[in-house]
Amino acid sequence: MEPFISFNVRKSFGEFELDCEADFDDGVTAVFGPSGSGKTTLLDCIAGMTSPDSGEIRVQNTSLYSSSEGLDLAPERRRFGYVFQHGALFPHMTVRQNVMYGYQLTPDTERRFEPDEIARLLGISQLMDRGVKNLSGGERQRVALARALASSPRMLLLDEPLASLDAGHRASILTYLRHVSEQLGTPMLYVSHSLSEVMALASNVLALSEGKRVAFGQTGEVMAHPDVAQIADYSTLENILEAEVISADPSTGTSVLRLGDTDLVGPPTSAAPGERVTISIRAGDIILSLGVPPRTSARNAAPSVIRNIDEVGGRVLVYLDVGDRFVAEVTPASASELGLEVGQDVHLVFKSNSILVFGSEANPGTVG
Repeated sequence: MEPFISFNVRKSFGEFELDCEADFDDGVTAVFGPSGSGKTTLLDCIAGMTSPDSGEIRVQNTSLYSSSEGLDLAPERRRFGYVFQHGALFPHMTVRQNVMYGYQLTPDTERRFEPDEIARLLGISQLMDRGVKNLSGGERQRVALARALASSPRMLLLDEPLASLDAGHRASILTYLRHVSEQLGTPMLYVSHSLSEVMALASNVLALSEGKRVAFGQTGEVMAHPDVAQIADYSTLENILEAEVISADPSTGTSVLRLGDTDLVGPPTSAAPGERVTISIRAGDIILSLGVPPRTSARNAAPSVIRNIDEVGGRVLVYLDVGDRFVAEVTPASASELGLEVGQDVHLVFKSNSILVFGSEANPGTVG
């Protein structure tokens, strides 16, 4: 099976040189690395906004750039949707005019999505006749995403789209991106320096450092790669997941949130029962128990199964199945004393206030 996109590119800026190659399937692939590693340069080369010094770029077996053939297609002929870190909306246009911009430049025969469908999916229908100057950061990014999708791109390129957002907006946009992937099936190339974002969204990861490929493969494998440990900050690792609100009790200051088949006790939320919210739980806040734990002040003891264990950077990352991909961080000594192994049944123990709940600015809609 041919890869969706394949490339080998070289590009120099002064003393910096990007020299990287990889083959990506469709779905969501993340390009991960610290600032200055070449992530945006790679994205711009693929988009056609920067010309490599040499190499090849092919999408769906069609050549977009070839130094040997003297080929370098203009960005508009590559048919990618590009979402920048700060949205880059047209300030003199309304939301609707921004969204229609790409749609109107797309030939009828290549239009796969209608603007109103995209607006409904991204929860911006009520914003369509507004100007863009007074939008929140999260609204701006959703409008930028809608504008990119309205051109029916064969791939979305996203350059640190959450970097300038606060935690609530960041969680909200991740939810919308998951819905775009699931409902529209549009492949994505997602640039980020956050392992938490990568784990929440991407199935595969290319890790870069100083312009060179460090690791490439499935997300869990790359996160556990010893060379990635040199460029990643595991102390900030968090699980960013979707949950359904089952109930909220103002008298106790708690809510019940369903994650997969498990009900969790979380902090209060203004979301109504039946609504979906995004939650965050730090990997380091989770305690693993081999049996049902005795009564403690921690309100949550969720049954789970260990799917994988990796020791990296002086930490042990334990990947668990709770109806969604989940990771806990324990010390090597704790992992050894508990005798943790793949396939083992465990309980995840954590306090209700270890859960952060972010209500979406608007619930994601559906297409069709």
